[in-house]
Amino acid sequence: MSKKKGLGRGLSALLSDTPETGKLEEAPAPSSSLSEIPVSEIEVNPYQPRKDFAPEALQELIDSIKVHGIIQPVTVRRLARNQYQLISGERRFQAARRAGLKAIPAYVRSADDQQMLEMALVENIQRENLNPIEIALSYQRLLTECNLKQEELGDRVGKNRSTVTNYLRLLKLPPAIQIALRDNRLTMGHARAIINIENPDLQLVIFKRILSDDLSVRQVEEMTRKLSHPKGKTPSTSPTGSSREINQLQGRLSSHFGTKVTVKSDGKKGEIKIPFLSIQDLNRILDLLKM
Repeated sequence: MSKKKGLGRGLSALLSDTPETGKLEEAPAPSSSLSEIPVSEIEVNPYQPRKDFAPEALQELIDSIKVHGIIQPVTVRRLARNQYQLISGERRFQAARRAGLKAIPAYVRSADDQQMLEMALVENIQRENLNPIEIALSYQRLLTECNLKQEELGDRVGKNRSTVTNYLRLLKLPPAIQIALRDNRLTMGHARAIINIENPDLQLVIFKRILSDDLSVRQVEEMTRKLSHPKGKTPSTSPTGSSREINQLQGRLSSHFGTKVTVKSDGKKGEIKIPFLSIQDLNRILDLLKM
């Protein structure tokens, strides 16, 4: 298994135990040695964070294994004589089994349940094709189930604390936005801009605008900047209990027009402001006004 640079302790440190070969009572073999283990003796990892694999990519791997065999060994832990549990390499294991292989090369490690989970999560995070939600969920599991602090988590995965925090914040977004991130219909840049808006309803409005108008990350950042209250200013209030009604009206209008509408009133007169970001955005608002 090749090592990636800048991964801190990462997977290599978690797999610091020397591989074992042969019988349980035999001394550990050198770390470079491999064992050929029957596929029937390996059970899947219950802590595997990734459950779904792209069918096309999996089939490509199956076809490759039928021709070349397993190039990169999987990693397992020994449960008992002739019984192993997968630590990392779930996709390779599944592809090898479907390709009809009877045995596969594997490193054999010693690990308890928590180490198993941590190794599987870190190995999963280091994959290059994970979507942001898969990464965020793995980070969250490392924090909660492995009792890590964010600084420790950063050391494990070779990321600074701010990067870890940015991924974890994604899990606070509405489910529809998280699903779009998971399905690669929304980029991490778009999501980070949306997070700056605290109102979930307004977050969904912006999300729909991104999809319908194909907005760039910069456009979304500008939109969210304008939607946020300027520093040093507070929202206007209306006398005698009418502020709640004004706020509700602002919310309905903002949802309808897809932008932060401001309503001001002194109880007798007032104004409604509908900002727009471009001529195209203005035409969209005019269409909603049927003008």
